[in-house]
Amino acid sequence: MTTQGLSHRRDQVREEVLRAGYVRVEDLAQTHGVSLMTMHRDLDQLQEEGWITKIRGAATANPTALRDAGVAERSLSMSAEKAAIVREAGRLLGRGQTIFLDDSTTAVGLVPLLSAHVPITLATNFVPAMAMLSPSSGVEAKLLGGAYDERLQSCSGLQTIDAIDALQADLLFMSPTGITGGRCVHRSEATVMVRRALLARSLRKVLLVDHAKFGRPATHVLCGVEAFDTVITDDRVADEDLQLLRDRCPDVRVASTGDENV
Repeated sequence: MTTQGLSHRRDQVREEVLRAGYVRVEDLAQTHGVSLMTMHRDLDQLQEEGWITKIRGAATANPTALRDAGVAERSLSMSAEKAAIVREAGRLLGRGQTIFLDDSTTAVGLVPLLSAHVPITLATNFVPAMAMLSPSSGVEAKLLGGAYDERLQSCSGLQTIDAIDALQADLLFMSPTGITGGRCVHRSEATVMVRRALLARSLRKVLLVDHAKFGRPATHVLCGVEAFDTVITDDRVADEDLQLLRDRCPDVRVASTGDENV
């Protein structure tokens, strides 16, 4: 294969992993018609460049790459799993609640479900969540403003934390960058500060985590998974990861990716 052809294949592999969030090495090799050894070499190069992380016979998107890609690209990652998790999370919504949503592309999927439970209040630092509400939705919305990050389309900093401290939520829906060693981790220190404030002002805390986030590394520790009252994951989660959740959390729910009924 020419150098140009090799580069093109690796570009395609990189895009597939970033889009899906998690892909098995065997599936990548079959898709591109190469041996497992060749695909491992491709993935080794992409890992060295910082795009992906190799784990247990698979490749996951590097959190830094996903973060730098922006909201639109992150929204495409693990879309079927996110939809299943959101369907399960929607069962926790009720009339009269105040809801905190973090700035994850998983939690924002709950916004279209809120209007079925009015009166209900939404508070979030994620600007796209506000844009998803129609004037006739009946949802009371509070933007937790502060320093605005154009790429992440969210607010952070002291003003955001002050806005959070002025409220009390019945439910918090949150999704981490990754989970390593039973701890939720993030790339951004500012993100961790905001999310700690959200946790402190919420009566019930719900973690939304698709299977690809297990083993995904990041620099800053938010908290252990035991800080959450409920954890919702998808049915592709590894047995050992599911057992870790069940050992540490009182309420663990597995969302079926084949169930489209809310």
